Amino acid sequence: MKLKIKKGDTVKVIAGNYKGQVGRVLNVDSEKMKILVEQVNVRAKHTKPNQQNQKGGIIHKEMPIHYSNVMMLDSDKKATRIGIKEKESNGRIEKVRFARTNKKDL
Repeated sequence: MKLKIKKGDTVKVIAGNYKGQVGRVLNVDSEKMKILVEQVNVRAKHTKPNQQNQKGGIIHKEMPIHYSNVMMLDSDKKATRIGIKEKESNGRIEKVRFARTNKKDL
């Protein structure tokens, strides 16, 4: 399934323990329908010493959350659903995402 949320988009968490937080999308996994949001769903991971991390210890990293738990932010910083419309430019028809709240392109 193709998701409407892309890497680099700004999203707001609408469900779960991190409800209300805003962050930038770091990664999208369309097969598992999960996204990785900056500074959201941070977990502590215990690591052994290795070449990259000589000491080992506890590192904090973001874990993926389901894409249905987030909504895109429009230009007015409001949570919005995303629509797709066809727009003609230079004689070509392109698909463009737009915010449903204020009808502006994303």
